[in-house]
Amino acid sequence: MDVRRILSRIRETVRQSPYLVPLGAAAGAQRDVLAPVVRAIADADSDPDEVRRRIHQLHAAGRIDRVMMLSALGVLAASPLVRDYAEAARLAGQQELVALDFAGQVRNRYLASADRHRGVLAYLLGHYGVALEWFAQALAREPDAENLGNVLAAMIRLGRIDEAIDLRERVGRTYPLEVVRALDARVAEDDDLVRLREIGAP
Repeated sequence: MDVRRILSRIRETVRQSPYLVPLGAAAGAQRDVLAPVVRAIADADSDPDEVRRRIHQLHAAGRIDRVMMLSALGVLAASPLVRDYAEAARLAGQQELVALDFAGQVRNRYLASADRHRGVLAYLLGHYGVALEWFAQALAREPDAENLGNVLAAMIRLGRIDEAIDLRERVGRTYPLEVVRALDARVAEDDDLVRLREIGAP
């Protein structure tokens, strides 16, 4: 695993000062629809079978598309409620195939989501270099706060603290204010980014 090459790619992605295409109304609506599902997955007392049924119901009702359904099912499979990593990996592969039916920025967003799921699986299994590679690919496709946070978390796990600090500072100089604020909010609450909290804001 050539971590230096991956980090160079990440720095180049950030250096480009990307223009972020706003999330489409349809995708935003689907995120709102899935918000209660996300909360249920985070609740240790939730019944995973009930959460799974709810995801399928939302798709059957036309409230979320197939990619978002597969994504939500993948999050559930990888969550502490289920911990079925083989199923989560299978769903990421299905999500990627379905995403190819889309075009333009929508395809990029959906492919980035599949990359992110694979990165999370590698991260959960302790393969942080592999996770960083998947997160870097997701970031190149969708340069947002979620993907940036994942990249930083993997860098910290790999002991690349100084480079993580530098990347965060680069983001502060080159990214839109809303993305910087969203990343700062994640740093403030994500236990995987605690080292950046200890150092303080750039």
